[in-house]
Amino acid sequence: MKLYIVRHGETDWNKARRVQGFSDIPLNEYGRHLARETAEGMKDIPFDLAYTSPLVRARETAEIILAGREIPLIESNGIKEMGFGEYEGMCISGKEKAPESEAFKKFFIDTGNFVPAKGGESIADIMERTGQFLKELCENQELQGKQILLSTHGAAMTALLNHIRGNLNAADFWKWQVPANCAVTTVDVKDGVPVIAEESKVYYKDPVKRWSVQ
Repeated sequence: MKLYIVRHGETDWNKARRVQGFSDIPLNEYGRHLARETAEGMKDIPFDLAYTSPLVRARETAEIILAGREIPLIESNGIKEMGFGEYEGMCISGKEKAPESEAFKKFFIDTGNFVPAKGGESIADIMERTGQFLKELCENQELQGKQILLSTHGAAMTALLNHIRGNLNAADFWKWQVPANCAVTTVDVKDGVPVIAEESKVYYKDPVKRWSVQ
C-alpha cells in the first residue's frame, strides 16, 4: 500500500491567519490553483481510491486532484481538522489580531501546555482519532497493494505523520513544522507498518507559504 497524504489548498482564512478547525471554509482561487498544479504533478499516479476530510476545503482539493478520474472518494471524520471550539474565526496575527489570541498561540509555541477552548479538541483527541484511522487503514487487508490519496489538514496531517514517526509527545507535536498548503507526503505501508518515503513535496512553482503566528 502507498499513501499520498496532502494538505488542502489555501483558504481566505489561511491567508488572514484565522483559526479554522471545524469551520467549513472553502478554498480561495489561489488554493484551487495550488490544487490544480498538484493535480498536474500527480497525474501519472494510478490512484485506486481516496479518503477525504468531510470539510469542503479538503474535499475540493481531492476533487481537483482526481478530476476526470473514476476514483471512489470516501469521507472520514478520522482525518477531519482538529476542532478549536471558541477559538475558531479568531485572527492570531497581523492588524486584526485578537487580544485573546495569545492563549491560542500555545498551540504552536508551547503545545504541551495548550488548553483547548470550550468546544475544542485537545492534542490527545486529535492523536487518538487520527491514530485509529491510520491503524484501521494500514491493517485493512482489502487495501493492500493499493495507491491511496488522503486529503486532510495541517494539524490532522501532522498528527498522522507523528504516529508514523512514533512521535507521541504533545510538546513535540510541531517538531517538523506545519505542512504547507498542498504539500504531499508519501508513505509506504508493508505488513501493516507505515514508513515515510518522501515528505512535504510540492508540485507548484509558487513560493511555499508556511503558517506563522508572527
